Amino acid sequence: MKKIPIRTCIGCGMEKPKKELIRIVRTAEHAILLDPSGRMNGRGAYICRDPACVRKAWKTRGLDRSFKISVPKETYDRLEKEMMALADE
Repeated sequence: MKKIPIRTCIGCGMEKPKKELIRIVRTAEHAILLDPSGRMNGRGAYICRDPACVRKAWKTRGLDRSFKISVPKETYDRLEKEMMALADE
């Protein structure tokens, strides 16, 4: 039996299978991007596919803790819009 990788959402804190979450990556140039494929190089954090979790992550500064840098509100807003666009597809 194959073990299913479990990750924790930085917004709500729920532990879920990796395939149910979306990866957010910080590249070497400190750019923060949505990584739907889960294969980009860089430090990663996982979040639920729900835009409400992005808002929760902003309130709890989840990306700041995961990436060990200060992440501006505009980045959270951009990620939320990108997640809504992915949900529409």
